Amino acid sequence: MQAAIDQFRANIQRTRSIGSIYQALNNQTTQALDLSDLLRFEWLMAVSALDLYIHELVRLGMMEAYRGKRLQTDAFLRFEVTMSRTLQALNAPKDDSWLEDQIRARHGHQSFQTPDNIADAVRLVSNTPLWNRVSVLLNVTPQYTREKIMLIVSRRNQIAHMADIDPFGSRLWPIDLAMVDDAVSFIEEIAEAIYTVVV
Repeated sequence: MQAAIDQFRANIQRTRSIGSIYQALNNQTTQALDLSDLLRFEWLMAVSALDLYIHELVRLGMMEAYRGKRLQTDAFLRFEVTMSRTLQALNAPKDDSWLEDQIRARHGHQSFQTPDNIADAVRLVSNTPLWNRVSVLLNVTPQYTREKIMLIVSRRNQIAHMADIDPFGSRLWPIDLAMVDDAVSFIEEIAEAIYTVVV
């Protein structure tokens, strides 16, 4: 599961570089040039990094569980596979690539961004009460953790699906570097805490 957190760390670094580009350009241009879309892009990328991280963490954890290297949770045991993949497994018992393919197919269309979706996914590899344990590590309440994730994801959806435009004023919602830094840092803390709790 180390590969999942390594990939997340690389992705969050790429994400942060967008903020660095924003700062460099902002210092060299006038207010007439609106660079705020770079910040919106950084916000989108941070949530995307978290989403991909959960996908990878769960896929790798499920493969470990299948191979007997970690606990098989109730959610793992209820994971449904197609008949074609079952036949593939029976015909080649030493090849477990069928399960990896099945996990990718089943999870490929899902997003693991909201607290409930993240917790449901993590149950496939861990029985821990996720947000309680993560919140202890972050020294905040589970309610705070869940609400802050929802606020970050809501803003991501506003950016991605509504061009971040106020529907009543037909102007862009305000965004600044401090807001984005706070969101990206929180996502990073969440990902690291999830790794600590699950692994």
